[in-house]
Amino acid sequence: MFGRGSWPEAGRVADILRKETIGGMLVLLAALAAVVAANTPAQDRYHRLMATEVGPASLHLDLTVAQWAADGLLALFFFVVGLELKREFIAGDLRDPARAVLPVLAAVGGMVVPALVFLAVNTAAGSGALRGWAIPTATDIAFAVAVLAVVGTHLPSALRTFLLTLAVVDDLLAIVVIAVFYASDLHLGALGLALIPLTAFAVAVRRGVRSWWVLVPLAVCTWAFVHSSGIHATVAGVLLGFTVPVLGGEHRSTAEHLEHRLRPLSAGVAVPVFAFCAAGVTFGGLSGIRGALTDPVTLGVLLGLLVGKAVGIVSATAALARFTRASLDDGLRWPDVIGIGILGGVGFTVSLLISELAYPDDAHTAEHAKIGVLLGSVAAALIAATVLRMRERGYRELARIEQIDADGDGVPDVYQRGDRPPGG
Repeated sequence: MFGRGSWPEAGRVADILRKETIGGMLVLLAALAAVVAANTPAQDRYHRLMATEVGPASLHLDLTVAQWAADGLLALFFFVVGLELKREFIAGDLRDPARAVLPVLAAVGGMVVPALVFLAVNTAAGSGALRGWAIPTATDIAFAVAVLAVVGTHLPSALRTFLLTLAVVDDLLAIVVIAVFYASDLHLGALGLALIPLTAFAVAVRRGVRSWWVLVPLAVCTWAFVHSSGIHATVAGVLLGFTVPVLGGEHRSTAEHLEHRLRPLSAGVAVPVFAFCAAGVTFGGLSGIRGALTDPVTLGVLLGLLVGKAVGIVSATAALARFTRASLDDGLRWPDVIGIGILGGVGFTVSLLISELAYPDDAHTAEHAKIGVLLGSVAAALIAATVLRMRERGYRELARIEQIDADGDGVPDVYQRGDRPPGG
């Protein structure tokens, strides 16, 4: 990425990228299926399904299918995120404060500027729907990495590491935002009760317990109490992930074991199902889209993702390079950073979640916010893919030249057998 030296890309990062690529594809397919279902004659059945209540009312868990997807399934996704975050801070790139400060500040810039863009658009329009300021601040790691993987294979590994590290920090900040700004009425009693199974879970995993019949009930109890406390239940997943040991000596650590088991469920089931439940926005045809684009909420989200994210990430990176000793990795150029900045505007999963949290009692505004998320994410993905594809061609040509000139003397090896280069 950038700093005093090159950031080596570990094999683990490459493995994560491959898995997230598959997850990103599944999320895209699920979202497309939801949009089709919500804009065809099947829309009534789709919306009835999403509004169907399931669960025991006595435990206050009589949630709709859509709520189970957002509160329940995404807790699994955030558990895996929690494992990844802890590993990054304990044994990964973020364990060194000198290195951690760079992606952290770049991610902060990528969250602050979109929020300011949303607030500016809605304040100028006199909109009272300012609670959605955090919607355009999130980056969907699976979706973004999938786009990067599709673009090509010759982009420098430091570019992929930059995106992954940025997205990991972005996830952490998004979790903090959800916990602090989108908690409903806080019930300290339920929150205190959540500490009991959470502590038992932590003790169990630290003693090497990996049996599902021990860990799953403790995790479910922690989730249920956090849900009852008024804090969004996905935070329980992160807290549980933070308790898992990430160092295992010569053997696979408990974190690696759980991540190996649960990541396929998260990427292949939890997030795609949530996308299917959350992305089913009824556009109402071209007239409906035009109407949504006159809403400052839609415009604020759209511009925040498409413009704010890129400006925030690139400007924060440029400021660090200008006023500190930090510098871009030798293998990267500023057009690469611009491409990644634009790609950071692919919000999707967490942005859709925050749309529901920001406007729980205003379905119309929530729908318009989701339209902004969908349009902004698709536009950011297409523009970023175009920019990075141009960079891919350049790096591919460079790789071809380096392959021809293996000894690095500036003369293609084919001419060193006695032939002379053209015009030579």
